[in-house]
Amino acid sequence: MKKFKIGLQLYSVRDAIEKDLVGTLKAVKAMGYDYIESAGAGFYGLGADEAKALLEEIGLTLISVHSKDTSDEVLSLYQTLGVKNYTIPYYAAQDFKDNWEGTLAYFKETSEKVAKYGMRLFYHNHDFEFEQMGDKKIIDKIYTELPEGVIAPQFDVCWVTYGGSEPAEYIRKYAHKNMTMAHLKDFTCQGAVKGAVYELIEGGQVKKSKEENLFRFRPVGQGVVDFDKVLAAAEDAGIDTLIVEQDQSYEISSLEAVKQSREYLKKTYGL
Repeated sequence: MKKFKIGLQLYSVRDAIEKDLVGTLKAVKAMGYDYIESAGAGFYGLGADEAKALLEEIGLTLISVHSKDTSDEVLSLYQTLGVKNYTIPYYAAQDFKDNWEGTLAYFKETSEKVAKYGMRLFYHNHDFEFEQMGDKKIIDKIYTELPEGVIAPQFDVCWVTYGGSEPAEYIRKYAHKNMTMAHLKDFTCQGAVKGAVYELIEGGQVKKSKEENLFRFRPVGQGVVDFDKVLAAAEDAGIDTLIVEQDQSYEISSLEAVKQSREYLKKTYGL
């Protein structure tokens, strides 16, 4: 199997970061994650030079950011840190449905803006993008109605699965988009439920789903996602970076959860 780069979406360990950023980053590196993806604008309150020095000292590469902030100040910081991939982490379902043309314009403008700082634009899906909107699923409208080169998929295999589709099929379907990254996330679910089952943080408010008791995020390999198929498709599609993400941990700490995901990838696939 191809030797993928293995990264961690730092949203997975946000509670640990709040207590000790440096210690958490060192722990992540010790687990075997060489690449990270940040969550939120900037880099956890650090200036560009300070963040660059810290990452170099620890030996971590910031390969992607999840952000919707396209201010020159923030994009300049990312440029200093060598970031090449700017990923929109979320876009509201109702905005897709109520203002499709405005959505397309937003993606185009964002792509053009980040390109000025040497970055490519990606979109990270949830489950609702796999709902129908007219004659196509929202996810397909994104990648067929925008011009080539505007945006690439960062498929989250948990949400593709929960949305009722096969992630390996979607990875292959859009291999020509030069996606380069995918999110590895796993889950268990007691029933075939639909709806917003993830935590969405807006303005400091946490909205919890009524279906939360039926759905649990799990370390990679401990849920229902077929990672044999996912990794085979990723290799065929030319993806080079697999990013582990676990939105929430339950019986164990967030650090232990991402450690278990890393160990699974090592033991099962030699990654």
